[in-house]
Amino acid sequence: MGEAGAALELGPAGTSGLVDRTAAAGLVERRADESDARAWRVFLTSKGRKSLRRAKGAARAMNVRLADGFSDEEIDVVARWLASIQSKFPRGD
Repeated sequence: MGEAGAALELGPAGTSGLVDRTAAAGLVERRADESDARAWRVFLTSKGRKSLRRAKGAARAMNVRLADGFSDEEIDVVARWLASIQSKFPRGD
């Protein structure tokens, strides 16, 4: 769970709450870590995998709509600009 929280930039309480909510929705399940009794691992359920596929499809469709009418060069400039915002204003600053 710590690895997932770090990837999502969430603290322990935020990670735990997110896992609680997604587990309650049947999207993930917790399993005890086989090598560390203090740790838990989080796994997608079949419902979670289906939801992930739908979300990825929706994101792809949205990206196609957002990029419609722009050249690859224009999209590259926008991507570079957005990346610069992330580096200039990192989360927590």
